This record gives sequence, structure tokens and C-alpha cells, in this order.
Amino acid sequence: MHPLAFLLYPFALLFGGITRLRNFLYDQGILKSHQSQTPSILVGNLRVGGTGKTPMVEFLIRAFKDEKKLATLSRGYGRKTKGFLQAIPDSSPGYIGDEPFQIYQKFGNEINVFVGEDRVQAENIIHQFPDRPELLILDDAFQHRSFKAHFSILLSTWDDPFFKDYLMPMGRLRESRKGAKRADVVVISKSPERIETDQKNEIIREVGKYAGSEKPVLFSSIGYGGPVPISEQDLFSKKVILFSGIAQTEILERYCRENFEVLNFHKFPDHHDYTEEDLAKLKRESESYPKDEVVFLTTEKDGVKVKNLLPNGFLGEIPIFVLPIQVVFSPEDEQKLIDLIQQKVFT
Repeated sequence: MHPLAFLLYPFALLFGGITRLRNFLYDQGILKSHQSQTPSILVGNLRVGGTGKTPMVEFLIRAFKDEKKLATLSRGYGRKTKGFLQAIPDSSPGYIGDEPFQIYQKFGNEINVFVGEDRVQAENIIHQFPDRPELLILDDAFQHRSFKAHFSILLSTWDDPFFKDYLMPMGRLRESRKGAKRADVVVISKSPERIETDQKNEIIREVGKYAGSEKPVLFSSIGYGGPVPISEQDLFSKKVILFSGIAQTEILERYCRENFEVLNFHKFPDHHDYTEEDLAKLKRESESYPKDEVVFLTTEKDGVKVKNLLPNGFLGEIPIFVLPIQVVFSPEDEQKLIDLIQQKVFT
């Protein structure tokens, strides 16, 4: 938290009062929550951005797509359209949003991908489909109290756990820490691969103060795959110019500096819409290095946007690679999560 953030305390107090009143009205049944008609899993957080929701959604897709007819539903943040839409082969990030487009690019031949601001209305439409899904996964809908999923996963990062954060605008929380009580499980995302037992127990205790002492708390880390070229013929070089437009870049930057020779790192705003001017600037920088000795490296989310902008390659000259990312649980925690979902959603 910024040293001067305390000056925003009165505004955080007002924001907290509004969100507490809203949650109270839902808890008392004055405002109605509509139970999903489709077996559903919700992935969300208390904090604005950067907790790893999309990799978690992809983990769930991989876990259940072979046994259930599956669909995803999200708001489609950053899209230039409105209302309920289904991803189709001609869809773009501007049409359905960054994360849904990424999911559709990876799983569109196996699942349906939907977007809609009103989750209740969207789920009602999906439920009327003749080929309706047997499992619906919702991305970033924890604060959508009008929609009640069968199972809720709350994400909170290792470096910035919700129990150390404060309400907006003083901090980054979208509602009180006590909102964690609504989750069925809390997942501490972006954790180190090796965690001491004392560290785990301390975090579990802190989460329990707000979510309840019996709330399951699991730990996941980020796993990176080998760089994948946007154009199949490109060859990778360990000399990279890194660029990204994601909320949290620390883990990405650390991993890349440990595994590659990072010549420069260009940080764009989260959900950045790349332009030809952006890419032209990157290309000019690459020209200061010997040809065939440098490549561009970025995230999957950024990669699909750049590829969509320049379908014939990265300005036709400089190779661009994306770094695949996925959620990694210990075998014990992964099995526990699957078992919790099976018990709550399918029995």
C-alpha cells in the first residue's frame, strides 16, 4: 500500500458502507439471488485484477471437458460489444474480450464460450439451448450476487493476500475481507513451488479469520511451458525482448530473467489494445540487434491480440513467441479441489 493511501480512508469507508449494505440486502433476501439452472462453478476474487482467474478457468476446463459438456461465461472485459454473445470462428478480442478469446482459441473446438454482462440473463439463455452444457464455468463473477453458482472458488495471491489488503480506493479490495465467507474454497494462487508447513498454516489461519476456520484453503503455483511461435516456422532464441499488457508482471519477469536473456521489457497497461504503432516501435528497437539473434516474447493473452492484429506474422520479419501458462497444484490439493467440486456440484 502506498504510504499516503491513508488519505483515501474516508472514501474507502464510504465504499465499504455501500458494499456492506448491498451484501446485507442479498443476505437477507431483500435483493434476490437466482440459483443457476445449470451445474456451475464460479471463479472470482475480492481484489481488482491479477489473481490468475483465467489460468484457473483453463485448469477447470482441462479437468472436466472430457467427462462433461462444458461452457464458459464471462463479462468479456475490454470488448467493444454489449449483451449476450457466443464466440464463433470470426470472433476477435474486440468482439468477445481478451480472456474469452484466449479460451476460445485454445478450447473452442471442444467447448462453447459465451460472454454477457448480466450473468442471470446469460445463463437463462444458455439453459434454453437445445445443446445446453452440463457444466458452466463463470469467470470473475464473485461480486455478482444476483447469480448463485453451485460452487465458488475465491482466488487470492501469495504476494498480495486479501487479508492484508484494504478497500478501494485505499487498497485494491472490491468488497470487505469478510466476503470470503461466501466461497466454498479459497485458493492461494501464484504461490512458490515449495512452501514451508509453518507458512501454510499461518496463511490458513489468516484466511480463517474472515472466511471461517473450517474453510478449505488450497495452494497453487504458476507453471510455464516452452515458448510457442505464433508462426510455426520461427526458431526461438534465448535473447528476447519481452512485452506484456497484464495486471501483475512480477512472476513473468522473474521467470523470464531466470531462463532467458531479457534485452528489454515493455510493460503495457492491463488489457492493452495493441496498435500498429506499438508494434512498429518494438520492431525499430529489434533492428538494433543482429538479425536472427533476437525474438519477441509475450503472454498468451497478449499473443492472441497481436496475432489477430497481424495475421501474417509480426510485421513479417521479427519472430514472436508466447509463453504458455497454467495453474499447478500439488497432487493432494488438486484431488481435494476435484473432490469438493464433485460433491457440491454433481451429487
